[in-house]
Parts: sequence; structure tokens; C-alpha cells
Amino acid sequence: MQVYKAFYKVILKNMTQILIYIIVFVSIATSLGNINAKKEKSIFQETKVNIAFINDDKESEFIKGFEGYLNRNCNIVKLSKEKESLQDALFYREVEYIIKVPKGFTEEFFSGKPVAIETTAVPESSSEVYMDNMVNKYLNTAKIYINNIPNLSFEQLVSYIDKDLSQKTEVKLNNFSEEVDKNKKIGFYYNYMAYSILGVLILGICSVMLVFNNRNLKMRNLCTPVKLKNINFQLILGSLSFTVLAWLVMIIISFFMYGSYMLTGKGLLLLLNSFIFSLASVSIGFLVGNIVKSKNTMSVASNVIVLGTCFISGVFVEQSLLSKQVLKLASFTPNYWYVKANNGIVALSGYSLESLSSIFLNMLVVMGFAVSILLVTLVIIKQKRLSN
Repeated sequence: MQVYKAFYKVILKNMTQILIYIIVFVSIATSLGNINAKKEKSIFQETKVNIAFINDDKESEFIKGFEGYLNRNCNIVKLSKEKESLQDALFYREVEYIIKVPKGFTEEFFSGKPVAIETTAVPESSSEVYMDNMVNKYLNTAKIYINNIPNLSFEQLVSYIDKDLSQKTEVKLNNFSEEVDKNKKIGFYYNYMAYSILGVLILGICSVMLVFNNRNLKMRNLCTPVKLKNINFQLILGSLSFTVLAWLVMIIISFFMYGSYMLTGKGLLLLLNSFIFSLASVSIGFLVGNIVKSKNTMSVASNVIVLGTCFISGVFVEQSLLSKQVLKLASFTPNYWYVKANNGIVALSGYSLESLSSIFLNMLVVMGFAVSILLVTLVIIKQKRLSN
């Protein structure tokens, strides 16, 4: 495995350039993960409305029960019965709702005559709707018992109403914003990985190809007892292992940052998509490595390909913000389909065949790029060999 060992010796000599892409990627990914890390959670709290309760009727257990019910669910503010005092309190928002029980209300209510409680509230406010519902709930419940149970005393009626209205419903506030925010961060992380993985693999594979494509070294290799097929096999093995190694470095960071999320359906799909893109990237590295003739050309070609394709395909700027013309041009690069698949994965709400089909189609296109670029590279290699 001398060729395989030589492969990694060349990689180690060019590790400085390769590390630049990894360090930049890790720095941005880490800083992104720390944004709003200590965001406060939304907590549901029941609020009580400030109200005024004025009773012009005689004191009775029913009125006391009604006032007690309001007192448990609202803040009753003691105010003067004068009209001006009540209006001022409402204007300055000392209270938001005023309840006035008219004279003779209890007697007429129990006899079945049409009667109403006078209410005044801040116009078009949520507290008006809330308090109207609360008052109607108490009186409607009382009406049901009066109509169905004859000779019911005030004390019994109040106890029945309190028992019914004391029933509570548990409120759970689902906070979906955290999940959406996490999806966006992971989506950006894996989209941005295209920049890093493409740069690392192009530089790594190109640096090896430049060495092994050197004419003098090639002639010496042909004189060795190692067959050409064996040399090519070890080069392919080295390229694949380097690809897997670079991919593992990128995804291990995501496991540290997002933990168990990476083992969910979405996380596994992102891993699969990134690995397929890595295969396309190594094919591009092979192609560039068999075209360029010097290290300076390699650096220029790497920067142009990596930055150019990432800018137009949605890695640095969201695809939704790019024009149709730019996206049409980007569709001729594997980056575009890789990012499109990532966006589809993080936006998944279910794992139906219909929702997954478009994602797997995008992955298939990226795989098609990998195979096509590799075939073009093999044709170029054959043409070079024949010309030499």
C-alpha cells in the first residue's frame, strides 16, 4: 500500500490550506449555534381584569355568590357609586369593566322575567369580551338550575354553580418557534457545509493528482513492479477514505451541536444528502486535478469553483432571495440541488411518499452529477494518455 501511504503524505503536506476551510466552517457553525442560545421560554400566565362591582339590589346569598365568583376570577376595585367617579376610573383605566346590579334584579331573575345586568367597558377591548362571557356563564348556569329544580334555595343554587364553574381546563402552551429556529440553524449548518466539503476535497484531491500526474514521477512509477491498475486502485481507495474522513469531521461537529436531533428522520436525511454531495465533490476534485498543471492554478480554480457555485446556489444567500436567472444558472451545479434537498428536509412536516419523493429526486440529481463528472474525468485521462 505504498501509493496509499504516499496519498496521505501529500495530503498532510497541504494540510494548511485544507484546514482553512475547516476552521472557517467550524467558526461560523459554532457562532451560529450560540446565537439566542439562552432565549427565554414563553410562559402562559392567566391575567385578571380590574372591575368595579356595584350592587343596587338587596343583599342576598345569590348576589354574594355572584360577587364571590367574580372576585375569584377578577380584581374587584372598590369605587364610589357616583357616575362621574365610575367614568373617571374607566377613563384612566383604574378599571376596565363595570358591573351594576339593578334594583329588584334577584326577584325578577328568579321569577323568570326578562332582566339584565348593566355593564360598561372599555370599547372594543378584549377584557369586554372576556367579562361578558364570564357574566353570561354564571347567569346562564343559574338559569338552568332555576328552570329544572323547583324550590331551590339561594344557598343550594350558589353551591351548585360554584361546583360547576370550579372545573378547570389545563392549558398547555406549545412553543413551535424554538423548533422552527432549530430547523433553520441546522439547515444553514448543512447548507454551509457545501462550501467547506467542496473546498477541502478539491484541494486535497488536486494536490495528490498534481504529484502523481507529474510526468517524471509517472514514468518512474511505470518502471516499478507495482502494476498501473494497483496504483489506480490505491489512489481511488485513498480518495474515498479521505472523502469519508472529511465528511465525518463535518458531521461529528453537528452531533456535538444538535445532539439527538441528528438521529431523527430529518437528521438522518441530512446526513445522507451531505454524503451524496461529498461524492459529487470528490468527482469535481478529480476533474480539476486532471486539468490544472500547477499549485497556483489549483488555488485559483478551487476558489473560483467553491465561492462561485456557493454564491449562486443558495449556500451563502437563501435561494428564495436569488433571481430566477441566477437559480437557472445554479441548476447546472450539484450545490443547487444539494441545498434544495436540505431546505426540503428541514421543512418536512411528515414522511409521506409525496413529501419525500422530491427530496430523493434532488439527491438523485446530485448523484447524477457525481457520476457524470467522473465519466468526463475518465475521458480526459484517457485522451491525455493517448496523446502522451
